[in-house]
Amino acid sequence: MKGRMKIQRVSAAVLYVLLGVTAVVVARVDALLVWMYILLGGILLLTLAMMACKFALTWADSPRAALRPWLGAGLLAVVLLVSWLVGSDVPLDIPGYDGTENTPFWLKLADMFLYAMYALLGLAVVLIVAFAVWKWK
Repeated sequence: MKGRMKIQRVSAAVLYVLLGVTAVVVARVDALLVWMYILLGGILLLTLAMMACKFALTWADSPRAALRPWLGAGLLAVVLLVSWLVGSDVPLDIPGYDGTENTPFWLKLADMFLYAMYALLGLAVVLIVAFAVWKWK
């Protein structure tokens, strides 16, 4: 029980630090975007590090169980790659827009996120229905 209380204190302290930095940064949009990129990069690195650690710890006991989380990450990468390839790079005709983001890269990236969200949302709905039907049997 003591270990649980310690991890709760550490996670609460990290949460308060992140909230404090976010509250300070929220005043400037450009700083907020940089902070968002830092948080996103940190989350991705932490997730990959934890997956690698879990893989290393469980490989000796059960190689199949150790590979299961990487399968999910690989499927997500395939969904993102396919949605990138399907995305359009044709510049949009937006009256009055003088920004620099109407380029093929940003257009494909936006389409990639939209198509990936549609695919994952559709998969979630199918799985919800399938598991509900399976539970009622």
